[in-house]
Amino acid sequence: MSSPPNPFVVIAGNIGVGKSTLVQRLAERWGWQAAHEPNADNPYLADFYADMRTWGFHSQIFFLAKRLEQHNGIGEGECAVLQDRSVYEDAEIFARNLYLHGHMSERDWHTYYALYQTMAQIMRPPSLVVYLRASIDTLSRRVAQRNRAYEQTIPREYLAQINTLYDEWAERFTLAPLITIESDQLNWSNIGDDFDHVARRIQQVLQ
Repeated sequence: MSSPPNPFVVIAGNIGVGKSTLVQRLAERWGWQAAHEPNADNPYLADFYADMRTWGFHSQIFFLAKRLEQHNGIGEGECAVLQDRSVYEDAEIFARNLYLHGHMSERDWHTYYALYQTMAQIMRPPSLVVYLRASIDTLSRRVAQRNRAYEQTIPREYLAQINTLYDEWAERFTLAPLITIESDQLNWSNIGDDFDHVARRIQQVLQ
């Protein structure tokens, strides 16, 4: 594909929307590097889903550190990269949601957000953000299908809260071009028309 040198594309979206699968399939098709979420490395994640107020700040600080490390590596690298969720989402959606719903104290939130804002000012922005959007029914079904034990206790209300914050964030995000793809009817597990359509949209914006 024809695109700018070393493009950096973020695939954004709620839990279960299909980010990881799309990142992997696009990376395989284009020969790009895939930067996956550090979920498996987070020693707080299972505790967080069991008790968000106690472990929310710890979990988000871990994600922020890992995501900044990943983002910095992408910015300094010479490869085209597809990133599975960004540091912007960690802060503006997941950490913000914890604060808004009383799972992170005001003191912890301001400490966290001040650190994030400082880093966001000096980071290389992505070439493009692709926001995958889906309904709560679709997200709940996909989360259940992939059967990750720590995710099975996630309530629908939490997914709904995250969806609302994603929509608000997508409206105000200006650091890079952002396109929204409605994903309820898309099936990333099969390489077919749906996948080709999304790939073409990304190519068009990058060109």
